[in-house]
Amino acid sequence: MAKTTLIAELGQLVSEARNPETMQIDLMSTPQILAAMNAEDALVAGAVRKVLPEIGAAVDRVVEAFKAGGRLIYMGAGTSGRLGVLDASECPPTFGVPEGMVVGIIAGGDHALRHPIEGAEDDPGEGRRDLERIGVSAKDVVVGIAVSGRTPYVIGGLDYAKSVGATSVALSCNPGSVIARMADIAISPVVGPEALTGSTRLKSGTAQKLVLNMLTTASMIRIGKSYENLMVDLSVSNEKLAARAIRILVEATGCAPEEAERLIAAAGKNVKLAILMGLTGMNADDGQRALEEADGFLRRAAGQQPRAAG
Repeated sequence: MAKTTLIAELGQLVSEARNPETMQIDLMSTPQILAAMNAEDALVAGAVRKVLPEIGAAVDRVVEAFKAGGRLIYMGAGTSGRLGVLDASECPPTFGVPEGMVVGIIAGGDHALRHPIEGAEDDPGEGRRDLERIGVSAKDVVVGIAVSGRTPYVIGGLDYAKSVGATSVALSCNPGSVIARMADIAISPVVGPEALTGSTRLKSGTAQKLVLNMLTTASMIRIGKSYENLMVDLSVSNEKLAARAIRILVEATGCAPEEAERLIAAAGKNVKLAILMGLTGMNADDGQRALEEADGFLRRAAGQQPRAAG
C-alpha cells in the first residue's frame, strides 16, 4: 500500500485522532497527567456497554463451538495479539480446560510477545498460513483483534476463516472498519482518541481486554465451569491455587478447611467433584457419574435450586 494512501486511511480512524482534552499533556505535572489519563479510562466501560449485544452474540457462538468440539481462536498483531495470547493462556488454569481449547496467535509468532515485530502485521498471507497450521475448521470461532480494523494479517486470517466455514468475529475500536464489514459478528467499542495520540495500547487496549474477559468468562460459565460465582474447575497446580481451592470448597459447602482439604484429596484434586461430594455425601465414583450425566454442571448434578443472595 502506498504511504500516502496509508496516511490518508489512518487520518480517518477515530483511534488515531488527536484528543482535545490532552493537547497540553506535555505541560502537565505528574498528577495532572494521571488525572487526564484516568478521566479518559473512565470512558472505556461505557463504550463496551454499548456493544454488549454483539459480545453476547459472539459468546453464544463460542458456546456452540465448545459443545461441538470446536475452539475459540484469537489472532492479532502487536498489543492486540498479545492480549489475545494472554487471555487464551489464562483459560487452562482458571477453568481447567485443555490448552488447545482457547488459542492465541500473534503475528510474528511467540518471539513477538516480548519483541516488537511490527512488520509482521503487513502480510495477509501469514494470517492465513497461521490458521492453516492449526487446522482451523467450521467448528471453530476465530476472533480477529485489531484496533484499527484494517491490519492485513488479521484481514487475511478472517478471510481464510470464512472460507472454511468458521465463525468470524471482528474486535476493533473503529466503527465500520474493514474487518467489521467482513466478519459474521462485529464488536466495535468506540473509546475515542487516546490520551497520547495513536498509542492504542491505552484505552483501546483496555477495551479489548474487557471484551476478551467477557468472551471467555461468559462462555466458560455457560458450559458449566462455575458454581454460583465460584470457579470450580480451576487447576490445583501450585500452592496459591491449592489454597484458593480450599477457600472455594469452604464457601460452596460451609465445611471446615480441614474437611475441604480431605474432600479435595479424595476427589483427586478435582474441585468440582469435591464440592459435589461435600454437598451431597456422594463418593467420588458416584459424584463423577452424576457430573457426567449433568454435562458438567455442578448445580444440576447436586439437584439444587439457586440460593438467595445475601
